[in-house]
Formats: sequence, C-alpha cells, structure tokens
Amino acid sequence: MDQAQQLRIIKANQQTRPLARVITVTSGKGGVGKSNTAINLAIQFRKMGKRVIILDADFGLANIEIMFGAVPKHNLYDLIYQGKNIKDIITWGPMEVGFISGGSGIAGMSNLSRDYLTYIIQNLAQLDALADVIIVDTGAGIADAVLEFLVASGEIILVTTPEPTSITDSYALLKAMYRHPRFKVEDTKVRMVANRVEKEAEGEILFEKLNAVVSRYLKFPMSYLGSIPQDQHLVQAVMQQVPVSLQNPTAKSSQAYERIAMRLMDKEDAEYPKRRGMVAFFSHIISKK
Repeated sequence: MDQAQQLRIIKANQQTRPLARVITVTSGKGGVGKSNTAINLAIQFRKMGKRVIILDADFGLANIEIMFGAVPKHNLYDLIYQGKNIKDIITWGPMEVGFISGGSGIAGMSNLSRDYLTYIIQNLAQLDALADVIIVDTGAGIADAVLEFLVASGEIILVTTPEPTSITDSYALLKAMYRHPRFKVEDTKVRMVANRVEKEAEGEILFEKLNAVVSRYLKFPMSYLGSIPQDQHLVQAVMQQVPVSLQNPTAKSSQAYERIAMRLMDKEDAEYPKRRGMVAFFSHIISKK
C-alpha cells in the first residue's frame, strides 16, 4: 500500500468525526502584528466557548510562547522524531488555549517513511477531536515553508498595516501563493485584517487599495474582516506577555478583535469555508512530492 492510499484510508476513517476549522494567519512582512492577531482571536473564540489550539509554524521565532509567557516542553519535532503523542506536545496557555510549537519538524516531513507518516497523520487527526478551531500562525514573507502552509489552507487571514512596505509585501505574498502550482482559487478564502490604523476608514481604504491590485492582476477575490486600531493598551499587554483581550477586555483593540472573531463565527456567512480538518491540511503538505 503506497503513501497516498494510506492517507486516503486515514481521511476516510476521519469522515465520521467532526473536523476542526483550520484558519491560517499570515503576513507579507514581520512586525505587523500577525502573532498578536492569532493569539487574540484565539482568546475571543474561547470566550465564545470554542476549543482552540494554535500551531506556531513560524520556525525561526517563538512569538506565541513568548506572548503566552509559557515555555513548551516539546514541539512537533518531538512528535515526528522522538515518538511523543500529540497530547504530549500541546502546551496550555491562558484560558486553556492550547498551542503547539512547530520547531523544525515540518520541514522534513515529505522525506519520512510511510510508517512514520501514518503515525504522524494519525496523531494529527486527534487534533480534530481536541479543538473546534485550529489557528496556524505562519512565518512572515514568501519563504517556501510559508507558501506550503498557505496553499494547504482553505481559510487565510492576511494581516496588513498602512505602511507602504507592508502593502507591497502583502501583494508579493499573494502573488507568490497564486503562482504556486498547487494553489486552487476555488478552494481558498482570503480575508484581510488592517492592523494599527488610526480610524476604521483607514483600514477600509487600505483594503480597497490592495484588493484592487489583487483583483486586476491575480483575478481572485478577497474580503475585508475589519481593522485593529492603534492602542497603547495592546502595547502594554505585549510587554507584560498577556493577550490584551484578557488583560483589558474593554480596550479598543480587544473590542476590535471581538468583532472580527464574531464575523468569522457568523453562521449566516454565505462564504463560510468547508472544514478540512488537520488530516487534509497536513496531507496536502507532505504529498507535495
């Protein structure tokens, strides 16, 4: 039995179970608030009663654990190469938001043996039973690892700021994703969040600028989720390693994250994406060869 058959069997066995909603948060450049967005959306989802796990897939940095003020004992590398169970590598942060450090584990997954892949995918399938929402926090920019996550995602949140370099780099990321041989427009929903804006209108203008270029040259639709305002309370929360949505729920930024989370969870949203679950997500990545 080859690798593809193994993956199909695991997917078939999973169909009778609920699938987690996988949301990938990304950005064209670093320092625009991507990880902050991932963490605060996770907290807002928890306030709605959703079970949430964050996969920190930014291999070069440890933003999630720093912002959570928690150091994981294990990461995805330990699952792949050290025989750890999926539950062993989940660290539980504020409000019982789980997070998994990616470490350097994912980079070599496509070169693993069939037995190893079966073991890993079976473990990852358990995440669908442990979480309603899985947030994947990618690295920034157009590195191959980032693009692999994006083309595997059905739902992408692109964090952008009004800085000209942020807008330019956001378009460069979308263009690289669009040109990827396995990217499918019909299977991907891209939504933009405008961060660090002075007022809501600034965020809307930012979206219109980026969307106009994307619509003209890349021919795929984007939608606007909303904006996060400049907020000193958020800056203070980051310095104290506490999500602003917990430290100061009435802060302007906390309320903005709440509105965005509610829009994402709106059941009447006609554009609600089909859930893929973690098996489909990682199968897409490791099947690239």
